[in-house]
Amino acid sequence: MQQPVSASHDAAKPTPVHSDAPDMVKVWDWPLRAFHWSLAFFVALAWFTPGTHDSLHRFAGYAVIVLIAFRIGWGVFGTRYSRFRAFGRRLGAAPAYLLKLHRGRTGRYRGLNPAGTAMLAAMLLLLSVSTVTGWMSTTVRFFGVPWVEDTHGYVSHAVIALAAVHVLGVVLMCVLQKENLIRAMVTGWKRRVAVPARRV
Repeated sequence: MQQPVSASHDAAKPTPVHSDAPDMVKVWDWPLRAFHWSLAFFVALAWFTPGTHDSLHRFAGYAVIVLIAFRIGWGVFGTRYSRFRAFGRRLGAAPAYLLKLHRGRTGRYRGLNPAGTAMLAAMLLLLSVSTVTGWMSTTVRFFGVPWVEDTHGYVSHAVIALAAVHVLGVVLMCVLQKENLIRAMVTGWKRRVAVPARRV
């Protein structure tokens, strides 16, 4: 979520180093990792339970609301790579980053790269709309209102599509940068020094 490791301010504070693997540094803290996998679980639960298991569907929706609130708070008060520092600047850099990525130039980021930042922003926005409209559809005032139900349905489909793009993007970066980013989101550790990126 931060700047390339070559940036001067990225090295301003010491980053924990793995005692058994000096080339590994701690990037993702455990609350952020718990958020990430919990969100994936509850989004999947919500997707597979509408209509047949309404109570589970609603529970999953409320859980997602809590997780979104936590992520926003952790983006302000959390640890180094969890915070929303320079969020707007990274979003602005996303188009140029995607163009470079198309040319096989991935750059090196310990936290989220600009494309990942854009994905995070889009996912939080879509999930917010999906859960709010889902909650609205359970109230007396908005129950059965077409635009509420339609918005909830369309945005929920968009969330799943975006999740698929996210998974494909992670796999692509794993190949290009020769680093297991999925394992990094499980353990929290990433390589300090990048392996030369593969050009496509």
